[in-house]
Amino acid sequence: MRVGAVGNEVVGRAAEFVRANPELVAAVVVGLVVAVAATYAVFRYRRPMGVLFKSVLADREELSVLMHPNPDPDAMAAAIGVATLAEQLDVDTTLQFSGQIRHQENRAFRTVLDLELDRIDHVSELSAEDVVLVDHNSPRGFAGAESVLPLAVVDHHPGEGNGEAFTDVRTDYGATASIVAEYFRNIGAKPVPPDQHASEIGARYTIPSEVATGLLYGILADTKHLTAGCDDADFAAAGYLYPGVDEDLLDRIANPQVSAEVLEVKARAIAGRKVQGSFAVSDVGGISNVDAVPQAADELMQLEGVTAVVVCGERDGIVYLSGRSRDDRVHMGRALEAAVSDIPNASAGGHARMGGGQIPERDEVDVPSGNASARRVSRSALIDRLFDTMSGDV
Repeated sequence: MRVGAVGNEVVGRAAEFVRANPELVAAVVVGLVVAVAATYAVFRYRRPMGVLFKSVLADREELSVLMHPNPDPDAMAAAIGVATLAEQLDVDTTLQFSGQIRHQENRAFRTVLDLELDRIDHVSELSAEDVVLVDHNSPRGFAGAESVLPLAVVDHHPGEGNGEAFTDVRTDYGATASIVAEYFRNIGAKPVPPDQHASEIGARYTIPSEVATGLLYGILADTKHLTAGCDDADFAAAGYLYPGVDEDLLDRIANPQVSAEVLEVKARAIAGRKVQGSFAVSDVGGISNVDAVPQAADELMQLEGVTAVVVCGERDGIVYLSGRSRDDRVHMGRALEAAVSDIPNASAGGHARMGGGQIPERDEVDVPSGNASARRVSRSALIDRLFDTMSGDV
């Protein structure tokens, strides 16, 4: 009885305290709620990104995994990685892109790995309402792209794009494929060796050999075989994927045949280059294969004494620019952007080491002059601009 009496007395005093101090009690309750919510948030967002990404995908029935226009090995690798994870969560996926796949390396990647990729021209052709962007963070390259609100964004390029439920943009990583490989590692997935079946691995989540091979090549392609623009995470991802890599498939992707035109454009770039100090610019003239321009830029970068290059070529009235830099003084993306900044309808940008751009019109373009008359910028003047922007004279 005494214990019961004491208990009743404590309860009575507590009730009296609550009645006398309602504001204080309310503040204590709010503080406790906030503390619990904060603890939950810390726990949730300390979870590895791969775990969070998996939880986002698991809530969906179907996905469109969307690559940037003219996807390269890193974009395709990231796409098949996301699709593989989604399918192991029983989510239907379609890999989609706009533009074309022309570069022989890109075509070999698609052919050797037997990828089913769906080309689109309009937003209505997206296979699902839920869209995951890989290797870019703003939809582009097809009619209505600006209306797309992606579910998730996975990328290593700078940009302001975000996903509605998930955003992971890591500009310090050399490849988006490294990020996707890390997701698999976060959830305990095991790469499947080329001579084994997934059922022999004994893991809930696996990376098929073809996917591991593709992810590794995506990393190698975007980091120049782990020699440029890479991070510790890229090496870690490559090591993680290695047990599942099919060396025969990797060799077939890495060593595709090169067309005669690409070799000719490379030769024109070398023979017609203009050099100022350690910078080179080359106009290769008319081309039928746009992907020959960046390949020619890669070739020029091999020349002794050259630290930054830009190659331009024209197809169907559009001048295409491709630049490379291994010079810490030259941020190639910004240099190209500055060179075309006042040219109507022109666009350019990229990373410190790599950039590209497009200028509509043939040979010459109108440039606002600030008065009633407009001046013209010829291709030779454009070359002078490129040298100026690479030199920092902008």
